[in-house]
Amino acid sequence: MTIETGVLAFDRGEVWPGASTRGDADRPARVAIVGTYPPRQCGIATFTRDVVEQTAHHHPDIAFDIYALDAKDRPAAYPEGVRPLAAEDPVAYREAAAAIDASGADAVWLQHEYGIFGGPDGEMVCDFADRIAAPLILTLHTVLSHPSDNQRRILDHLLARASRVMVMSHHARDLLVELYRAPQSLIEVIEHGAPDRPFGRTAAAKEMQGFGTRPVLMTFGLLGPGKGLEHVIDALPQVLARHPDVLYRIVGRTHPVLVARDGESYREMLMERARARGVAHAIEWENRFLDTGELLARLDACDIFLTPYPNLQQSTSGTLSYAVALGKAVVATPYIHARELLANDVGVLVEPGDAGAIAEAVCALLDDPARLAAMQRRAWARGRQTIWPRFAAATAALVRSAIPATAVRAPLSVVPNPMGVFAMSDATGMLQHAIGTVPDRRHGYCLDDNVRALMWINIAEGVATGERIARAGQYASFIQHAWNPDAHEGRGAFRNFMRFDRSWCEDIGSEDSNGRTLWALGQTIETSRDPDLRAWARMWYDTALPALRGLRSPRTIAFVMLGAAARLRREPGYGVSRQVLAEGGAVLIEHLARYRSADWPWFETRLAYDNARLPQALLEAGELLGDRAMTRAGLETARWLAERQTAPAGHFRPVGSNGLGREHDMLPFDQQPLEALAAIDCARVALRASGDVFWHAHADAAWRWFFGANDRGAVLGDLATGRCRDGVTPRGRNENCGAESILALHLARHSMLALRAGEAAVSAGRGKAGDGRERQRSQSADPVPHL
Repeated sequence: MTIETGVLAFDRGEVWPGASTRGDADRPARVAIVGTYPPRQCGIATFTRDVVEQTAHHHPDIAFDIYALDAKDRPAAYPEGVRPLAAEDPVAYREAAAAIDASGADAVWLQHEYGIFGGPDGEMVCDFADRIAAPLILTLHTVLSHPSDNQRRILDHLLARASRVMVMSHHARDLLVELYRAPQSLIEVIEHGAPDRPFGRTAAAKEMQGFGTRPVLMTFGLLGPGKGLEHVIDALPQVLARHPDVLYRIVGRTHPVLVARDGESYREMLMERARARGVAHAIEWENRFLDTGELLARLDACDIFLTPYPNLQQSTSGTLSYAVALGKAVVATPYIHARELLANDVGVLVEPGDAGAIAEAVCALLDDPARLAAMQRRAWARGRQTIWPRFAAATAALVRSAIPATAVRAPLSVVPNPMGVFAMSDATGMLQHAIGTVPDRRHGYCLDDNVRALMWINIAEGVATGERIARAGQYASFIQHAWNPDAHEGRGAFRNFMRFDRSWCEDIGSEDSNGRTLWALGQTIETSRDPDLRAWARMWYDTALPALRGLRSPRTIAFVMLGAAARLRREPGYGVSRQVLAEGGAVLIEHLARYRSADWPWFETRLAYDNARLPQALLEAGELLGDRAMTRAGLETARWLAERQTAPAGHFRPVGSNGLGREHDMLPFDQQPLEALAAIDCARVALRASGDVFWHAHADAAWRWFFGANDRGAVLGDLATGRCRDGVTPRGRNENCGAESILALHLARHSMLALRAGEAAVSAGRGKAGDGRERQRSQSADPVPHL
């Protein structure tokens, strides 16, 4: 599905340049398909090609980019346009994921089998899946009922990241639901596709290939011990005793992996077995991998197709699907695919390893031509359900169901319902988490959320004065109670986590929670309408600051700086805050100099959470101190982060929490509202510092992320209820509505209003980089408060 540039404006449905929304179902979809591919010779390669060719042929609105898994020791010469992916090279997976992302693919379709990817059980596929931002469609060619621990871990990992899962048998679907606990709504059963050929071509095909009226049995596929062909050879003496003119055609080369390891020992064993049984004259060997046209010609000339596989867990067989669709009687062991496709007397099932049963089944059909013809007719009729047009319709529907189509409208004129916040609050403070929309008391409270709640109530719209005073008192009381004067060798610190019974889980909270608390105190001094609450905030600011000034975590320093900047805007003569900004800015610039590289201009070797707060702190300090070096560093790092958090299609893609802590790396999921809020706040300050309208577009994209302009088209924010879902996962949105997410939505709207006001100031010739005089006046005169 192509991506259109342009985004719905906040209030009127107009289009803003420089951002994107996902398209609708009438636009072509672009799918990156990953699997083995011809000329590599294996069943999955043939299947991948069939998917590409048949889906694109019958549904030209879907286009494919092909990424072919290539064996290190057997590189193949692929057709033009097919991109090889070295299966044993972990770097190749990263490069392929980046190329897919840059291509603007609307979905990624992964063919999975444990043996085709690198690492033990093909575990390299996990890192690849982690890096895919587009919806992931997963075709499972094997679903094991008794997986090893590592196989189970890999499949669980892939299922957690898949938007849709395709299997080719109902048994595989049931196994996924019952054993692997996969949501049934995620899974689609699409039977293996097959060609559409007229019925009744057997006699003509036999005549053309020189077999006359001889009964022809056939097996096709890559040879290996898993095929069970020795049991057919053992059955041939009994068959030939009753039908001496029978011909058994074994078509297909030995599996390349087996040849590399053991040479042709398996084929030679079969040939020696045939000589020993006296049936070599009745066997024709075709030792090569046939293209589709040649295979169909061989099948046309076949009466009975044999698949005596000993592995009863095989959930799909392309050759079986082809044989049934061409109207061939089938004798098979009861492996999963055979049990389902051959039900209702479409074929004959025999026990594995039982040569006598194979012989009896074949002879019973050859003894009774009417029964043989009736079974062939039933097989052909059953095959009409799997022919390419039916298969392609199902695969096209699968692709379309995975691609989000979202109409984005993100109005700023609507005030989010404050009840979204209040419903998560009680007399103690704001609860942390929810199950769905219902507060979850098991996880109690945390300082971080009550700090954010205080910041919000200070500037909230649509809240009566009495309600505002009461709620502010609750959140402020939580902060006050969190202070532990005995922590840090008597210097004091705030606790963070509290149980529902109001007992603390710790004596000292994280450095970041302490830094964020100081930020909230500074913001309360700056924005609260209650002079008593401002006085309270000054007292606690002065109490807590000495214990925090010695902390060295870049993020904690940024939070403290933001609090100092807020107080300095309200009290321009407050020298302590000025010192905090100078000291903190120097530390951040020192971190930047220490860790930056040509392609990584950042304060640390890793991206974590709330990343945009670091450049935001430098920008606010540069503005208030008139320090151009801080402003330049803030703009450089903010721009780099903004570009990394912008998808190739133009929508906002925050650093995913699954990838936090990876050195010089980031993953797309899970995406959380806190990052969108931070991006908007930073863009607001960067716009004021630079006058560059890029920052309006970036903030716009981050705001619309709440309303479906994201990698899954997931609408998180609900202005009518004031709730916000907890983020974007590979499967869509996290349905829970926690405190952090709800507050991020409410605070983001206020920041967008402030950005609009700042944009107007830029248009009027104000807001130049380094000019902090206008912003040091009393905040009470500003049309929109700083956050």
